[in-house]
Amino acid sequence: MINQLGNYSLYIALLISIFVISKTSLSLRKSSITLSGNIFSLISVQSIMVIISFLTLIYAFVTSDFSNETVYNNSHTTKPLFYKISGTWGNHEGSLLLWLLVLTIFLFIFTVESKNLSQRYRTLTLFFQQIIILGFLLFILFTSNPFSNLFPIPNEGTGLNPILQDPALAIHPPILYLGYVGTSIIFSSALAAIISGSINKSWASHIKKWVLVSWVFLSIGILLGSIWAYYELGWGGFWFWDPVENVSLMPWLCLTALLHTIFTLEKRDIFHSWAVILSITTFSLSMSGTFLVRSGILNSIHTFANDPSRGVFILCFLFILIFLSILIYFFYQKTIKENLTKPYLISKETAVLLNNLFMMFFLSVVLIGTVYPIFLEVINNEKISIGPPFYHKLLIPFLIPFLFFMAIGPNIKWINDKIGKINFTQVSIFIISIIVSYFFVKKYGVSYLLSLPLFILSIFLFFITIKDFFGKKVNISQKISHFGFSLLILSILLNGVLSKEFSSNMKVGDERKFLNKTIKFESIKVIKEQNYQSLIGEFNIKDENNSLSLKPELRIYDQPQTITSEADISSTIFSDNFLVFNVLKNDGFYNVRYQIKPFMIWIWISVILISFGGLISLKKKNV
Repeated sequence: MINQLGNYSLYIALLISIFVISKTSLSLRKSSITLSGNIFSLISVQSIMVIISFLTLIYAFVTSDFSNETVYNNSHTTKPLFYKISGTWGNHEGSLLLWLLVLTIFLFIFTVESKNLSQRYRTLTLFFQQIIILGFLLFILFTSNPFSNLFPIPNEGTGLNPILQDPALAIHPPILYLGYVGTSIIFSSALAAIISGSINKSWASHIKKWVLVSWVFLSIGILLGSIWAYYELGWGGFWFWDPVENVSLMPWLCLTALLHTIFTLEKRDIFHSWAVILSITTFSLSMSGTFLVRSGILNSIHTFANDPSRGVFILCFLFILIFLSILIYFFYQKTIKENLTKPYLISKETAVLLNNLFMMFFLSVVLIGTVYPIFLEVINNEKISIGPPFYHKLLIPFLIPFLFFMAIGPNIKWINDKIGKINFTQVSIFIISIIVSYFFVKKYGVSYLLSLPLFILSIFLFFITIKDFFGKKVNISQKISHFGFSLLILSILLNGVLSKEFSSNMKVGDERKFLNKTIKFESIKVIKEQNYQSLIGEFNIKDENNSLSLKPELRIYDQPQTITSEADISSTIFSDNFLVFNVLKNDGFYNVRYQIKPFMIWIWISVILISFGGLISLKKKNV
């Protein structure tokens, strides 16, 4: 009975979508886009229906209602309550329902906070947003219904993928989706603005907060996913260019370019076309990424759906949205009243333009590396994997000039600047950066040709962003985000150069030498938890001065029967000691991998700083 409540609520939401789209279409034909307040009231009802549906699914998971096929496939009576709740969105059907939930809530928020804007603009935004909602409702109800019934009712479920039973991953999807779905409002708003001829400073001021909200949530979502992969998957790193990682990075790069564009449009009334194109591209990437991951089309270690047949609907829906948006852009392009004043060569406007071009190049590289294996498999059934070397070789040469322009760009004036007196402070910082980088690269034997200029520009940017805090007219939000980014780049470089790794097959009682350390496998302890059995390895790592105890785990889950590795990480302010072990077929032997990972905590802190800068911007009237 409770399942039917959730199902009927979705059908009511579907009928509302069809009704609103029909009424709006009739208004469009009359060239008089005015709708009664009742239409906007229906948005509230639609949001309530989707909320009821989502709460119904949560209830089914909490009560272990195995008459629901989604619950049966993704839950178990022995699973802790927290993971029963998070299991609601830890599957294909539930994750799409979460997407729909955020879509409807964001649309409701938009209708409330945009009451003072023109009804024509609001209604057009509503129209495009409802098309997206309709697509999701059709996809959910007819291909991925979370309320499908089972009969006879099983006594027990198959359980949630154990790798998903983690606090970080439990909150990672909702936060990431808040970023993804926020781009839908930007998309719908941009199309509405171009049709109504209102791509201007006023529109930029309104849409800016949605861009910031999406960018902040997407940044935090990527951070949580990276932290989870670091300790849960046993990779011992923060980023491995996995396809699922890439599909979240691409909209973030596009959003970053859009963020700078919107700020410039609000300030100088230029880059109108850039704003529209980036708005369309960002949402297209957000939705493509979500659907590709959840359809099983992408081959990834942490893709948990495997039903490529659903991809037919996905591709058709994506094609309709992208084709519709491109058609609207070209048809209404003449309504964009571009400021014909060209930016001077040396100006902040030119710096923003360069930033956008760099971001688009970085995006293109990631896009090619992610989708090329898919096309290759479709064409000749050949499976390949594109790893870090591909990205590093293409990105690093362009990262060097990008860091330089990022260091000097914020200090350039609007409209027109001149190369006048030498800024001795900046020159001094650059010389110091050269000296520090040279001795560092020489000491650690870094031979890669681009290493020295990369370190020089990274250190230069780092010191420049610190100096900027003490300048006049400090834009604190910008400074915090830019400092966070400089810290991120520098931490990544130091982490890559200074990391050390040890790997060996060991059994209890064995000792191994690594650098100046002795690694001893002391014992194994077995503990029975609620829904799994834990094998805890006890290792002692000591050198001349210190002794460290690390206790990685092997978890053997009851349902489904799966073995996972849980790394043990000892973190200090400058370095992580990372240890993970796995069972080998050889009796009594385990593969032990120990890593020293410098500056890991600063990588996490830097992303927090980047996001915090965006949060501060939300509080400011003018950025």
